[in-house]
Amino acid sequence: MSQPITDTPAKPITVLLVEDDALTRRTLCLGIEKEPAFKLLDALDSVKAALSWLLLQPVDVLLVDLGLPDGSGIDIIRFCAQRYPDCNIMVITTSSDQDSVVDSIEAGASGYILKDAGPIDIGRSLLELHTGGSPISPTIARKLLARMRDDKKENDTLPEQADRETGAQVFLTKREAAILDLIARGDSYGEVARELTLSVGTVQTHIKNIYDKLSVHSRGEAVYEANRRGLLQMDQLKSRR
Repeated sequence: MSQPITDTPAKPITVLLVEDDALTRRTLCLGIEKEPAFKLLDALDSVKAALSWLLLQPVDVLLVDLGLPDGSGIDIIRFCAQRYPDCNIMVITTSSDQDSVVDSIEAGASGYILKDAGPIDIGRSLLELHTGGSPISPTIARKLLARMRDDKKENDTLPEQADRETGAQVFLTKREAAILDLIARGDSYGEVARELTLSVGTVQTHIKNIYDKLSVHSRGEAVYEANRRGLLQMDQLKSRR
């Protein structure tokens, strides 16, 4: 059994859970509620209920399944990311197909965990997400890297087509490029700050500028888009501390 998170923030981290399976929903609720760092605001079971809820109030962390009875959790992710750009979004699902992974990241998710990947310490995964990390099941990480490598090969063999598809060229400063490489590697904002001898606030400002330049709203989306535009090196993505 995991130990509760010791560094409890002064203000609880609010969480919204969207999961249609009653037993799984109850298990996840218990995992969230046992951690003093979190405050579970609600646990819903459909796309309609989640969108109606998000129309009325923001949340710090969204934990969402993809296969819901009235639609896809990706619609919730996209709506939440656009309405509340500061919200951190994590998928927890049984779907490991490549398209679902990529669609979720492009919609705004920064974490992706499979329900059948074994016991999940949901509290620590959500805290990692909230502090700038990207908790991703190993199976999903491999599929995502494979997809990115395939995209890179395709762009390398079709440079003119790639130029047309990527649109206007994006220029990053040296500092922005360094930060982008580190967050692609999976470093948290605190780790990036220590690595580059910066304050966390400065790192967050640079990341906001990166998001603006790439027209994205989340870490996962930024990594995917940056790789698509040739701004990342694949060995950086595969190198994790």
